[in-house]
Amino acid sequence: MQSLIWIGAGISVLGLIGIIYCIVAAARLRGQGLDDDTTRERLRKLIPVNLASLLCSTLGLMLVIVGIFLG
Repeated sequence: MQSLIWIGAGISVLGLIGIIYCIVAAARLRGQGLDDDTTRERLRKLIPVNLASLLCSTLGLMLVIVGIFLG
């Protein structure tokens, strides 16, 4: 079950990288000084990436917990 823990940790790290990417991309967008409509439209494009990253992180942590319980 140790492999399940490591696989879950890897998936969680991928999710964390995606979340960090969303934070950096949103900060860059806000720093560009675009008008509100353009900024909102570009931020809306980041929402699916953010949700997918959160899902990966959550599933990875679930795998880690299951691996600990079964190990």
